[in-house]
Formats: sequence, structure tokens, C-alpha cells
Amino acid sequence: MTTPTPTERPGLIEARPVRHPWRWVAVAAIAVIVAMMVSSFVTNSRWDFGRAAEIMIQKPVIDGLVRGTILGTVGAMLIGVSLGILMAIMRLSDNVVLHGVASVYTWFFRAIPRYVLLVIIGSGIGYLYNTLDVGMPFGEQIASLLGLSSNLTFGSINVNGLTGTIVGGMLGLGLSEAAYMAEIARAGILSVDKGQAEAAQALGMPDGRAMRRIILPQAMRVIVPPTGNETIAMVKDTSLLIAIPVIAELNYQTGAIANRDFKIMSGLVASTVWYLIVCSVLMVGQYYLERHFGRGFGQQKPKDKRFARGAGMGGA
Repeated sequence: MTTPTPTERPGLIEARPVRHPWRWVAVAAIAVIVAMMVSSFVTNSRWDFGRAAEIMIQKPVIDGLVRGTILGTVGAMLIGVSLGILMAIMRLSDNVVLHGVASVYTWFFRAIPRYVLLVIIGSGIGYLYNTLDVGMPFGEQIASLLGLSSNLTFGSINVNGLTGTIVGGMLGLGLSEAAYMAEIARAGILSVDKGQAEAAQALGMPDGRAMRRIILPQAMRVIVPPTGNETIAMVKDTSLLIAIPVIAELNYQTGAIANRDFKIMSGLVASTVWYLIVCSVLMVGQYYLERHFGRGFGQQKPKDKRFARGAGMGGA
């Protein structure tokens, strides 16, 4: 028998990276376009960035930013997220009535444009109902048949005073947003493995508690990214509050000042910069939320360099 000769180790491989010349061509083209845009901003005096900066810090604009844009976004998203999660749970229910109500709700409010919905809330409902009585349906007719002096109502709501304010705007935007959030929440709940719910049931946990403590925390990994997008979109949709009409809003106030001074582009630049600032802050918050709820999903632990080095020495 002859002993096999050990195979020789391969020599040093001098690998060269693949060249990508078209990447540099694309970088050069982008640089030229960016330089042209910067040159246009700097050399064209009609932009009037100085006046835009003055408009941004005026008190009506700041009030519109806080009371209309930010407050409207927070209120609408609170209504939309809360009602949307409820509608998602109802749509996933085995109860035919609950499933049907949630399906009709999402169908209706996803089909109605938000501007049209805000016009209906701001003008139409106030025209149809000056005041809204709270009590037994057909209370006045029933009271007259029974000979009662009361009309069986417990109170009344001033509809015009409610729908013509920022509250009506938040309600309209929130009702519309809930239809979209219902689909987002439903997708997130369905992304959780059914075994999680079965394990909770095996432990004797009620369905409501299992949804709050087991299902929804895991579904947040899927719910957070589109919810962040919806929040950013809601910031911009607050400009539709003029349909209520709500004039304490960022875009309306910058436009009013710009029209008074005949500086239309300055007003548009001022509102654009504020929208960029607010949305950038929300994007940063969305990033940290995604990182928080995405812990443990698709993340690999860094390899131990000492172990890798030892394994390499052993293989040698």
C-alpha cells in the first residue's frame, strides 16, 4: 500500500472586485442634476427664501401648525387606530353580525374621498341636523301616544358647534383613517401564528387578554411600518381641513399671508419646510418603533471572532 500524498494548499488568490463603470456615470449624472437644482435655488430671486423664513415664524402660522396640523393629526390618528383595531377584531370574529358591520364600515369609508367626507361633516350634517337629540328613538311619537309630557330625550348636541370646529375635522379624518387601519391591523393579526392563540387558550387565558398580551404585541412588527406611513400621510391630509372649514391650519395660514403680500412661492416654501420638519421627526420615531418591535426577528448575533479564529486554526 502506498500512502496518499497530502494535497498542496492553493496559492494566494489575488481577487479583484468587479468594476461597475455605469455606477460612476449615474453618480455623475445625479451630481449634475443636484448642482443644477442648487444653482436654480440660489440664482432665482423669485424663490425669496428670506420672506419664506419670516412667514414660517409668524404667530398665525405657528398656531396653525400646532392647533391644526399637529393636534389634528394626533386626534385623527387616535380615533383611527383605536377604531381600526376594533374593526379588525370584529372582521376576524366568527360572529356574522360583527363581521358584516366591520366589512360595511371599511367598504364605505374607503370608498369616500376624505375631502368629500369633510365637506359633508362640515356643511351637510349641520344643514340636516341643527341639534341632535339623545334619547329613545321616536321618543316624541311614543310620548304623545302614551300621553307623557316628556319626549323621552336625555339631552341634545349642538351639531353646528361641533362639526364646524377642529373636533369635526379630527372626527372626519379619524373615521376615514379607521377603515385603512382596520386592514393594516387585520394583516398584522393574521401574521401571528395560530399556535400563539392556541397556547393562550390552553393556559386558560380569555380571548380578550390573549389579544392584548399575546397577539397584538407580536402583530406590532407588521402594524408599525404602515401605521407610520399613515401618520405621515395624515400630517399632509390636515390641509384638507379647510373643507370644514378650519382656518387654524398650517397651509391655510401660510397661504393667507402669502396672498396678502403677493408672495405665493414664499408661502408654499414655508409650508413645505414645516411639513418636511414634522414628517422627518415622525420618520425618526417610526425607525425606533420598528427597531423596538422587530427585536428577535431576522437578527443574527455577531459571530465570536475568537471562536472563528480557533476554528480556522483547528482546520489548519
